[in-house]
Amino acid sequence: MSMWNKLRTDAYEGMIAETITVSGYNNDLIHAYYARPLGEGPFPGVVLIPHMPGWDEFYRETTRRFAQHGYLAICPDIYCRVGHGTPDEIAAKARAEGGVPDDCVMGDSKGAMKLLKSMPNCNGKVGIIGTCSGGRHAFLAACTVEGFDAAVDCWGGGVVVSKDQLTEARPVAPIDYTAQLSCPLLGIFGNDDRFPTPEQVDILEEELKKHGKDYKFFRYDDAGHGFWYYHTEMYRPKQAMDAWEKVFEFFEEHLRK
Repeated sequence: MSMWNKLRTDAYEGMIAETITVSGYNNDLIHAYYARPLGEGPFPGVVLIPHMPGWDEFYRETTRRFAQHGYLAICPDIYCRVGHGTPDEIAAKARAEGGVPDDCVMGDSKGAMKLLKSMPNCNGKVGIIGTCSGGRHAFLAACTVEGFDAAVDCWGGGVVVSKDQLTEARPVAPIDYTAQLSCPLLGIFGNDDRFPTPEQVDILEEELKKHGKDYKFFRYDDAGHGFWYYHTEMYRPKQAMDAWEKVFEFFEEHLRK
């Protein structure tokens, strides 16, 4: 069932989108971008974890896309503690500092999820989605943060890593938490990607099978890393829109029904 472009021309539509403050890791107050449809709902919720290019315009627009499709959507600024400036500047600063610690991102994800579940127009179900490093974080949250009802990992690199690639900020390979995965998982991958490689996706799939987890992987030919990013040369419109359909169908099944 196609979800895209099925809006009725005679239907009322409205949303509110704004920057808010949310209580994140260690009860730090951080910024978040929150978009919601107007109406009493109840609506499911989605937490979006931004990628390494930062808490950027693409992620704000994607947050509004979920609101347009009937979700309470929130994207926390996981780089908030690094400082403020353009997304590129702050992402570079975060990278220079060794990246944002996993514990910190997990705490921010949990805070955003709890905020959504506390909303009177939330149906009580909340999913999480991220791309690139955010895809890795979404998988990690589905394994280590209680309360998510569905997770989408879009080409999350670094889920499968060797011991010598672990760092102080990222002390455990996310794949090592697979046994703890507590909700259905959707994986979206490009077969030309080098991070993760198709071989690494195979390794993750084997681990999911081994532990009897509920997952679906979709792998796209002629698509590499970041093939949703229409502002880059990585964009592949046909594969991107097919993947978006898969995401909407997945969240529809696990968050709305």
